[in-house]
Amino acid sequence: MNLLVTGGSGFIGSNFIRYLLTETDFNGQIINVDCLTYAGNPENLSDIEARFSDRYVFVKADIAHQEEMAKIFDYYSIDAVCHFAAESHVDRSIAAPDAFIHTNIFGTYTLLELARKRMHHIKRFHHISTDEVYGSLGKNGYFSETSPYQPTSPYSASKAASDHLVRAYFYTYGLPVTLSNCSNNYGPYQFPEKLIPLMILNALAGKPLPVYGDGRNIRDWLYVRDHSAALWTILENGEIGETYNIGGNCEIENIRLVEQICGIIDNHPSLGFDTSRKDLITFVTDRPGHDRRYAIDATKIMADLNWAPKTPIEKGLRETIDWYIENQEWIDRVISGEYRNWIEQHYHF
Repeated sequence: MNLLVTGGSGFIGSNFIRYLLTETDFNGQIINVDCLTYAGNPENLSDIEARFSDRYVFVKADIAHQEEMAKIFDYYSIDAVCHFAAESHVDRSIAAPDAFIHTNIFGTYTLLELARKRMHHIKRFHHISTDEVYGSLGKNGYFSETSPYQPTSPYSASKAASDHLVRAYFYTYGLPVTLSNCSNNYGPYQFPEKLIPLMILNALAGKPLPVYGDGRNIRDWLYVRDHSAALWTILENGEIGETYNIGGNCEIENIRLVEQICGIIDNHPSLGFDTSRKDLITFVTDRPGHDRRYAIDATKIMADLNWAPKTPIEKGLRETIDWYIENQEWIDRVISGEYRNWIEQHYHF
């Protein structure tokens, strides 16, 4: 299989590629296409590129550029697509929604069109989406695959649109698609603006820990390795035309999550802080349209495909915190922007 992975230099995409090549029986070639916006960093996979040079290829390209992508489909004889590439930060979508329309909607359309024109060769088009397309839950209930779409931010609206396009290409043209909507991911290589790495790095540096509103917003957290395993399960065994919700079975209020991170850091054997990191928690003005609760019902993928999350939040947070402590050079390059120089030096763009 020649597998096109879009957005493979980002957080979830790079973890998926690493998982596929090091922990599964996948024996094909991976073509990672990423346009390297601010969160795309091929350094995430520099060791993979060296170790699997015959099976891993990186190509810098914009998925919305039809001519570029057509050449990639044909040159590498793409058999399957795993589509991660997306602008994904809600705050950024509120400030500048145009990039989200370009990548998440038009980029997805471009890939679908190219796959449709090569349907004799394409075995699978898997589209990765988010639970945010469903909007906000009340105190009870869960998002299932049949929950109505009620997106509330430019980000979630653009992802909802892309989901609908993917389904339309299945029903209209017979394109062999599968979809997945996942809950909040966390783990190694996550860009520092996201909640968990931001809290970890601020806590380690003794900086304020900004928590939106009253901190009672609830999210379901999914360790990125568990997500990668779910995606590979869908690619191997998922039924064409079906959607699978992927959740971590781990609902927690934002404030409790931050307190848990603080507790792990306070008691970390290699750090030895004199004061509790919890003293750094600072409540800030809530962001516009902040959904109150997300919770995923993952019954379908668990029953139909025999997948289940394996990483409890305590274990996942400890592993994530350890990774950030042990990878200070990566953090420094990302925070300072120096990783952009690394990209230019290694890829000669």
